[in-house]
Amino acid sequence: MQFIIKFALILDSKNHTRNMYDYISGNIVELTPAEMVVDNHGTGYKILISLQTYSALQGTTEGKIYVYHHKHEDDELFYGFADKEERAIFTLLVSVSGIGPNTARMMLSSMNSAEIRTAIIGGDVNRIKSIKGIGIKTAQRVIIDLKDKIAKGGEDTTAALLAQETSSAILEEALAALVMLGFAKAAADKAVK
Repeated sequence: MQFIIKFALILDSKNHTRNMYDYISGNIVELTPAEMVVDNHGTGYKILISLQTYSALQGTTEGKIYVYHHKHEDDELFYGFADKEERAIFTLLVSVSGIGPNTARMMLSSMNSAEIRTAIIGGDVNRIKSIKGIGIKTAQRVIIDLKDKIAKGGEDTTAALLAQETSSAILEEALAALVMLGFAKAAADKAVK
């Protein structure tokens, strides 16, 4: 019996889909392109976010943030998302060998959820490889591991891309945030466009 318990714990430490928290709602106390603090009844939750979530939450003082609770050895972090779609893509990305939570967050800061879905389904290695920190082998692995999973989701990614409306103010904010995260201005401008 002791062997089974230990084995279950090892499996749990490798399971990226566990998530005992669905969302945290409350007052947004701080909001930067990389993180936010949400006050929920006197407790401040520090939550790491992508530029996609930052853009969606700008100008709001309260909200509901869907979270991914990441536990690793002696570290516990919350990653937050403005919607369940972004969290679903994040969860799929961290399931790929070699993609950790910070890399997945960087990917979601470089491209929105629909663009990532389209690049994976279309097998666009160059598009995924253009993300800072992603090499050709990792881009290929992302496509191989996730193409079928995303295609089975049944969402029309082309329609999702066409349905998105972007104003020039949001594009400028995204560009500034990417530059703030360390991207070269020319690469950030290309990624935003």
